[in-house]
Amino acid sequence: MSASFQRVLVANRGEIAVRILRTLRELDIQSVAIHSSSDGDAFHVREADVRVAIAGVSPVDAYLDAEAIVAAALSLGVDAIHPGYGFLSENAEFARRVEAAGIAFIGPRAETMELMGSKIAARAAMEAAGVPVVPGWQGSGDLIDFTNEASRIGYPVLVKAAFGGGGKGMRVVEAAEALEEAIASATREAQSAFGDGTVFLEKFIEGPRHVEVQILGDGEGGVVHLLERECSVQRRHQKVIEECPAAGITEETRRTIHLAGIRAAEAVNYRGAGTVEFLVDAQGDIHFLEMNTRLQVEHPVTEMVTGMDLVRAQIGIAEGGPLPWTQEEICVGGHAMEARIYAEDPMHGFLPAAGPVLRFQVEEGPGVRVDSGVETGDEVTVHFDPMLAKIVVHAPDRERCRARLIDALEGTVVHGFASNVHFLLHVARCDDFRDARIHTRWIEEGVPGWPPEAGFPPGEVAAALSLAVDLPVESSVSGGNGGVSREFSGPWASLGAWRGPAGEGRP
Repeated sequence: MSASFQRVLVANRGEIAVRILRTLRELDIQSVAIHSSSDGDAFHVREADVRVAIAGVSPVDAYLDAEAIVAAALSLGVDAIHPGYGFLSENAEFARRVEAAGIAFIGPRAETMELMGSKIAARAAMEAAGVPVVPGWQGSGDLIDFTNEASRIGYPVLVKAAFGGGGKGMRVVEAAEALEEAIASATREAQSAFGDGTVFLEKFIEGPRHVEVQILGDGEGGVVHLLERECSVQRRHQKVIEECPAAGITEETRRTIHLAGIRAAEAVNYRGAGTVEFLVDAQGDIHFLEMNTRLQVEHPVTEMVTGMDLVRAQIGIAEGGPLPWTQEEICVGGHAMEARIYAEDPMHGFLPAAGPVLRFQVEEGPGVRVDSGVETGDEVTVHFDPMLAKIVVHAPDRERCRARLIDALEGTVVHGFASNVHFLLHVARCDDFRDARIHTRWIEEGVPGWPPEAGFPPGEVAAALSLAVDLPVESSVSGGNGGVSREFSGPWASLGAWRGPAGEGRP
């Protein structure tokens, strides 16, 4: 029997918390935001109906304290908890705590998280279900066994952490003499990052595409897919630009991926929204990579193309309802792309950045959606993930979608610290991206023309300065050299931590 939620706690922060709060408001469900001691006036907190502070040694600890979060939910009479992504979203023990307290967990069962959280166990489960996996080996920690199996698989091979993600605990090995050190360093990193140093071997597939399937399950055996997403444009295993549907794959490969995604979800009796990720090699063959047992950062491109609200669907299933759509009701409507805006400096090795948000603005228009975790006047710190917002665009076809993305990025202003807006714009304009000649190592191998040899023109710096304090561009430029007039030295001095051209205004 289904029961409607009256109050839902969002155990997260930033843009995903704000995005979940938007759907809760549309459903007329009262929302509760948690925050650390230093996060009390954050955007997501301002957007919620109720706020509750969670103590912690550091700001991050507040969002990882499962016991305190559940206690707060109980004290406030919360019906359900939505974990978003990151933090505790794939923590099986947290899901168990929530449900043991009589609170609904808006996500898959703890058992599913545990199974899919171990890449070794997940591989075995997928093989048993007939889902194609990357050739590999998981066995003892004996170096001789690793060496023999690596030779059998064939170099290059990937030494890979059994738990966790984000590229940590992964090493590409080109030859046998480098295997021992790769195993040792991957083990150390995995132990440090995930508390478990277990590693295994996989065949390293060179230049693959990264394509994932959005699935939705009712936990009772019913599963549908909501198309696929292209996530090949990534840097150090972190996605940069995503799109739906995938570009550059055949219709046969597309159908194969959809069926494999459904088979994977059925094999674990999946509940809620999840993603099954695949690598597609040069021959068009697919290989299971992993299952993400949560909502994905890039879910908005699926929503833009299908017209469906995945958070609403998650909530409905958690309330005990059926799947909201049949497979026949899910169809493609145009093309969507998402660009992730980060507080980082692409001109200096993508180093993280922080500071006051002196201006954050995206030129919105038809087919443009902005999922943001900050507003002008907020503060970006080094304590959390540097993603500020996502620009999502939709158009009837891929080329018009790309043009719309370029327009949206050209109209994006981020002042107060460095951001990756110029880099995103460069990628979107690149011929390789235009023609979908992309793969997972495309950025690492060097995006043509990046970094720009001349840096940013002085005129753009002047324009950025003027926008930061709402002054006309022409008033801030003296002569023809793009310099800042002396008469405005007072306002510039008052900007404190503003960092000049790396602050990224309009390209």
